[in-house]
Amino acid sequence: MAKYLITGGCGFIGSNLTASLLADGEQVTVFDNLSRAGTERNLAWLEAMKSPGFRFVRGDVRDFDALRDLLASEDFDVVFNTAAQVAVTTSVVDPRTDFEVNALGTFNVLEAVRLSGRKPIFFFTSTNKVYGGMEDVKIVERDGRYDYEDLPHGVPESRCLDFHSPYGCSKGAADQYVRDYARIYEIPTVVFRMSCQYGPRQFGNEDQGWVAHFIIAAHKGRDINIYGDGKQVRDILYVDDLVRAFRMAAANITKTAGHIYNIGGGRENTISLLELVSDLEQLVGRKITLHFGPWRPGDQPVYISDIRRAEQDFGWTPQISKTEGVRRLLEWVRSNSELFA
Repeated sequence: MAKYLITGGCGFIGSNLTASLLADGEQVTVFDNLSRAGTERNLAWLEAMKSPGFRFVRGDVRDFDALRDLLASEDFDVVFNTAAQVAVTTSVVDPRTDFEVNALGTFNVLEAVRLSGRKPIFFFTSTNKVYGGMEDVKIVERDGRYDYEDLPHGVPESRCLDFHSPYGCSKGAADQYVRDYARIYEIPTVVFRMSCQYGPRQFGNEDQGWVAHFIIAAHKGRDINIYGDGKQVRDILYVDDLVRAFRMAAANITKTAGHIYNIGGGRENTISLLELVSDLEQLVGRKITLHFGPWRPGDQPVYISDIRRAEQDFGWTPQISKTEGVRRLLEWVRSNSELFA
């Protein structure tokens, strides 16, 4: 039985990861300040599992003393740092808080691990935004959606970094710190540069979690605002596949330690905003009213993850198709309609 620490463990990704580990009888300590909408609901859901291995600690990654004391008091085997400020738009309005949570917060967790004298496996949830706007990459329009002209497999990890937006800067700085702590301090760290994750326990809104936001709006009969022309393309990944990637990478840490992986749905799970709207219209049986606004800062016309390195190093590929994943999330939203006022 392993011991896990998950910062931000009541968030969308953290709560799904926690539930998966608890279901297998592992011991999980969740460290979360419950500041994001939906986190208290996710905590109640985790507590309702009544797992003897679950422990909740209310805390903030900006509080270094609390993290240092926690890491010094218990010998964790794996640390997942999923705590984050998650929205580009919020980072533009309040860059200081964004920096303190994403960059300084991650540094605090890393330092708490280093000072503990132990070397647990350490995962960091980074973002494709570290690659910036990728203005040098040729974009073409094919069949009403944007695509890369010359990247058939998507963006590889070797792509040059070009942080764009305060969010991109804060996550990018953390990304590089995590990587370097493997080199300098020999802590077995792994960075996942993630695309668009979606699934149950995600309370998406206009600023973050767009797939869930669209699905909730479709279910509730609400209009949807689209910033740009809607032809933007992303590779979407269902959360169960993401959780499986975490666990597979941890199980293969002798191969994955010190490495960075692009984790997303890959070429097979690409979808544009307008395509998702069309699919949802079929699923809910009605037209969805759209309103179009200007493009947002740092919004890439297309982002597709090249996920071949993850397959090569630890045998991971997505198993849940975009069609199946969207259907599953819609069913979950329907079954929990009272959560979405």
